[in-house]
Amino acid sequence: MTDLSAVKAALKSQRIETPSWAYGNSGTRFKVFTQAGVPRDPYEKLDDAAQVQAATGVAPIVSLHIPWDRTDDYAALAAHAAGQGLTIGAINTNVFQDDDYMLGSVTNPDPAVRRKALGHLLDCVDIMDATGSRDLKLWFADGTNYPGQDDISARQDRLAEALAAVYERLGDDQRMLLEYKLFEPAFYTTDVPDWGTAYAHCLKLGPKAQVVVDTGHHAPGVNIEFIVAILLREAKLGGFDFNSRFYADDDLMVGAADPFQLFRIMHEVAKNGGLEPATGVAFMLDQCHNIEPKIPAIIRSVMNVQEATAKALLVDLDALRSAQAAGDVLGANAVLMDAFNSDVRPLLAEVREEMGLDADPVASYRATGYAEKIVATRVGGTQAGWGA
Repeated sequence: MTDLSAVKAALKSQRIETPSWAYGNSGTRFKVFTQAGVPRDPYEKLDDAAQVQAATGVAPIVSLHIPWDRTDDYAALAAHAAGQGLTIGAINTNVFQDDDYMLGSVTNPDPAVRRKALGHLLDCVDIMDATGSRDLKLWFADGTNYPGQDDISARQDRLAEALAAVYERLGDDQRMLLEYKLFEPAFYTTDVPDWGTAYAHCLKLGPKAQVVVDTGHHAPGVNIEFIVAILLREAKLGGFDFNSRFYADDDLMVGAADPFQLFRIMHEVAKNGGLEPATGVAFMLDQCHNIEPKIPAIIRSVMNVQEATAKALLVDLDALRSAQAAGDVLGANAVLMDAFNSDVRPLLAEVREEMGLDADPVASYRATGYAEKIVATRVGGTQAGWGA
């Protein structure tokens, strides 16, 4: 039988990291639809993130993206976060929006471009020092579009050289998280296309290098929970970028496309110790809220992760292992399905009330009037966003 007190304790201690860019204007490569009240600087993004934390109680960490969140004083930004009850999470690098990176960043055939890209990565470690961030998040759009365009092996050598330089710069309590993506924007070869490539580089670098699993970065039908289980087994799962996709990297609200997949992922996380703080797994959202209101959408995403986690924690592991050992295929599957089909909303409402929160986080946020306030006060200036 599942110990409900232990389930509640795990849910209360869960920490979900929200991305600063999700509070700004974002969308598709074709169009970004602006919304009233959107933050104009990273300080206002943190103000919005504080609303998510106030409503959910489990989202006190905010990931930054450079240069989208560039500021003159990162220590002051971190202090502002602390004043809102927040901490700075991963520092996300950006070596994909500069014209110099048309043929790649750290894998570019031009040494001058590679030096520029590496300089940005090292600058981001400086920002980690100033903000107290633990994680440096690395995603590279590098790749090629045509056979023969560049040497595949040489590009891996250049990547390894850059990663080694960054790894050497990291502090004792810092780490680098290497993200992979199946395709886009490179359509012939992508330099970090899958978890195996990311894992191989991280394994060679050492314990401060780990892999990030973006749930939208896989081919249709890929068993993501298998990847999660293997990386946890090898102590190389650094974190997640949670989102949903119907086609490719849609960055929609997590759990929107396939809540059963999210449950299966969290089942592997929970039963393999991934929820324990010592494991260090970062549970971050990576989403672009294009047509939906930003803050309520992020609150909903946090709630979706909570629901999947609650269901995973309700799996009767003793019954599951007994059925597995007996070769009871249907019985083992039934144990999982019983947990997945459980309505955990009353349990989560009870957990929130025990934490001194409203049972309904979205309703709680709407009752504050904050949405109307930011529409009225955030007038003038330039809204934050990544453009398209």
